[in-house]
Amino acid sequence: MFRFIFSDLKRLWAGSVVIVLLIALATALGVTITLQERALRLGSARASEKFDLVIGAPGSETQLVLSSVFLQPSDLPLMDGDLLPELNADPRVAWAAPIGFGDSYAGYPIVGTTTALIEATVPGFAEGGIFVHEGDAVIGSAVDLAVGSEIKPMHGAAETGGHTHTELAYHVTGKAEPTGTPWDRAILVPIQAVWHIHGLGGDDLHEEEAADHDEANHDHGADDHADDEHDEHHHESVEAAAPINEHWQRGETPGLPAILVKPKSIADAYRLRQDYREADGTVAVFPAEVLTRLYATLGDARQVLTAIAIGAQVLVAAALMLVTVIHVSQRRREIGALRAFGAPRGAVFAIVWVELFSLVGLGIAIGYGAGFIAARMISQSIMAERGVNMPVGFVGSDIANALVLLVVAALLAALPAFLAYRQPPAAALKG
Repeated sequence: MFRFIFSDLKRLWAGSVVIVLLIALATALGVTITLQERALRLGSARASEKFDLVIGAPGSETQLVLSSVFLQPSDLPLMDGDLLPELNADPRVAWAAPIGFGDSYAGYPIVGTTTALIEATVPGFAEGGIFVHEGDAVIGSAVDLAVGSEIKPMHGAAETGGHTHTELAYHVTGKAEPTGTPWDRAILVPIQAVWHIHGLGGDDLHEEEAADHDEANHDHGADDHADDEHDEHHHESVEAAAPINEHWQRGETPGLPAILVKPKSIADAYRLRQDYREADGTVAVFPAEVLTRLYATLGDARQVLTAIAIGAQVLVAAALMLVTVIHVSQRRREIGALRAFGAPRGAVFAIVWVELFSLVGLGIAIGYGAGFIAARMISQSIMAERGVNMPVGFVGSDIANALVLLVVAALLAALPAFLAYRQPPAAALKG
């Protein structure tokens, strides 16, 4: 029987290939949608799990989370910078780190922050270590630079007509280990450097450093080198060598787009969110809550896409039934000959059923494989562009769905097999 089925499929290979491809494409569409939506949920949840609370100026909570946690470029309104020392002094706060945006380098976002954030979120350093001066920078694992490289920050991006800052060049002091988050593509620099390069913040520290440096130069007879070009280079080197100071006082901190806060307990997290939601000029959000709302939107879109995929599968199943019924009717003489040579009805039923079910089963298997590959390619593309690691994999429900498809395929294959089963040999030979 199996040799007969194989030879029959080989003889009708063109039609068989078309059937398998139709089923594979319809199945792959549904599998890709399911796997990609799940990967997006898992990846975004893992990317935000280390950030319990985000405080920013009133505005879009979704944009605040996308910009501060997922580092999506956006012009966020600024809030009072005095909130930073206030939060650091709050006994309910384990640490609070500012976030400063606006600059980039070779497509990588430059983020101004503090050592507290790096120590809390970076698992370790593959090379080098944390920044200690304003001219230092720590790069994520996905940044294509080496320790010791020089970074000239660009305000904005090249696509939007940004301009390169000439006041300061950062030098990479450390490369972080992978985190599977958008921060792998970030260049982290001291927040003071971001302030000073944009003309913000106090200059007391720089003036003190410059005075010390001038006094040293005076002792070594440096007065002979006081031309304009040297003064510009001297000013840059002073700023780059300025040690960072992360102990701010009220009235010393410029406006901030966002502050990431790590509460000491769950109860503290809710109290802090309540306090800063009700305060004038601030909004406090849990990234997980914002993502839940986004997931609801994604769920609606997934339902629409799933309905489209199911509709495609139904159309393919209907077309397949039509083709097979026509195929059986065209093979009446062959079936009649089998019956005339003594083949029992059960054998005829089995031949038609196995032949059709083999095509459908092969199409489903190829569809699952193609859907998995497509979801992996989409996830890798998003990871390369955005830095979010989106794990793609099958779970128990996917296996259950595959079994349901196979059961439905078995039932559909039984219809033309039943038609062949009921066909009398004499009538088939007359046709």
